Amino acid sequence: MSAEPSAPIVDLIYFNAGGGHRASALALASAIERAGLGWQVRLVNLREMLDPRDGFRKLTGMDPEDLYNKRLARGWTVGLAQELKLLQGLIRWGHAPLVRQLQRAWLEREPDLVVSLIPNFNRALYESLASSLPGVPYATVLTDLADYPPNFWIESGLPIHLVCGSARAVAQARAAGHAPQHIHATSGMLIRTAFYDPPPLDRAAERALLRLDPHRPTGLVLFGGQGAKAMRQIARRLPDTQLILACGHNAALADALRELPSRAPRLVLGFTPDVARYMQLADFFIGKPGPGSVSEAVQMQLPVIVVRNRHTLPQERYNTHWVREQGVGIVCPSFAKVDEAVQDMLARLPELREATRRVRNRAVFEVPAILRTILEAAQLPPAERAFSAPAPATSNAAAPSARYRPRPSRRPDGPPRVRP
Repeated sequence: MSAEPSAPIVDLIYFNAGGGHRASALALASAIERAGLGWQVRLVNLREMLDPRDGFRKLTGMDPEDLYNKRLARGWTVGLAQELKLLQGLIRWGHAPLVRQLQRAWLEREPDLVVSLIPNFNRALYESLASSLPGVPYATVLTDLADYPPNFWIESGLPIHLVCGSARAVAQARAAGHAPQHIHATSGMLIRTAFYDPPPLDRAAERALLRLDPHRPTGLVLFGGQGAKAMRQIARRLPDTQLILACGHNAALADALRELPSRAPRLVLGFTPDVARYMQLADFFIGKPGPGSVSEAVQMQLPVIVVRNRHTLPQERYNTHWVREQGVGIVCPSFAKVDEAVQDMLARLPELREATRRVRNRAVFEVPAILRTILEAAQLPPAERAFSAPAPATSNAAAPSARYRPRPSRRPDGPPRVRP
């Protein structure tokens, strides 16, 4: 008796370094469910694949990503470009054992499609998958607006599907020698659907409930889930500007900001999952040039004030060029003159806000359709696998995957078996 056909299993690979990769994975998982594709989606932390017994945490009392996240919170980012090269060298040096560990993980997991939302490890992830489960397609969704070559997001010489959120990233993929059928352009970065259809609210009434002036220009200051010490400098230099300061999980920072004197009303927040709501209450955004936060702000029609200097993460430097090219904000050399940037912002607010309206980011609806086509193409006989990009979506929902055929197990070490 044959087993019942099972839904395709799609693994989304993320890690917690910086928070943006997990946020993108969650956004994509939600978008796949919203599209009605009927897939079984699994969020997979790369750390758990590489260290399934949690040895690093048991030895040190923390996860490897915690070290990186603490540095971001404290602003200790000078020199990260050089450290990145060291990390990449270590990954190449340990490539063979890394691939062997990942092979074991794939043979246990048996996905039908793997989608990476992380940089640096894509060669090891792809080669381990291809050697342990031949034929399972692999895609990398860039969660940065551009690559930081070499060997960051885009790996040369491998038939990896690349989902690129900017013309710059598409050009980089072509320059690296990737075939056109493996390059998939989207209109921006993955962000949660909450930023597309937030519930209506009365801004004046909501501000008043939060003890903010209903009619005063308001800035949202946001530096990711751990906050950043730069927020203190910004708050000190803007005593007359109404601010919403989102500190994430950094309770000590929130307490310090509440103690700072201010002549304008302020709202200091701890961690909140409802960033879209507070963006609705603001008029402009101040923060680091992270691809996620900048994309969320622009989607909510908030012009941005960001900084580019030696403290800026190397993979985020292109984002400041994008801000200038799109005309959606102001790029400063530091926050030392953030007061002048705010005055400039307020003087040009209608112009800058109009520029944000011209940015049409539909990536969260486009990526599921791209992945569906990749998965369906992998189920076809080799002679029929000429890949074509999906037709432009006419709605927020993609049609269910009609051509998917459940496959026997691809494990090379035993007889074929169909998953129940």
